[in-house]
Amino acid sequence: MAQGVVVLFDDRANAAVAKLLDGLDAAGVPAARRFPPHVTFAMASDIPAKTRAALKADLRVLSIPNLWLYTLSAFSSAENVLTLGAVVDTELLAVHSAVHDVLAGKVKNPSSYYLPGSWIPHCTLAHGVTDEQTAAGFQALFPVEPIQGRVTRVAILDTTTADLDVLV
Repeated sequence: MAQGVVVLFDDRANAAVAKLLDGLDAAGVPAARRFPPHVTFAMASDIPAKTRAALKADLRVLSIPNLWLYTLSAFSSAENVLTLGAVVDTELLAVHSAVHDVLAGKVKNPSSYYLPGSWIPHCTLAHGVTDEQTAAGFQALFPVEPIQGRVTRVAILDTTTADLDVLV
């Protein structure tokens, strides 16, 4: 089980991402639809209730910027992942750093992929796809029009149950 601190978007951004996911499905590439469109700021095996409360308090005083989802990209770790990368700016990095300041030493098994200095903010479009499906996904979606994702909620996403615990 893993739990992530995620930002969720307004209906307009969700519809734009859904259109991209439809394009992947039409190209025979299985789109990532299990969770709503989001960008993950942190991931751990467990984010305790006390830590969630502290994070909620900190997030209430932060200004969370809109995210521009713009860069179609892919990466491979254990499996191929097709993503829409977010434009990184100082405001986004400041919020990311603030989240990790609260979580430091208070969560179990934090994922190194999401730590400051390693984090690549993105919205997953497809995962677990073959090399051929990755290439087909690029061909189906490129070029991508920028999507302005207005952040409407910050939540803890449980990747096992798909439950969302909305913090703000």
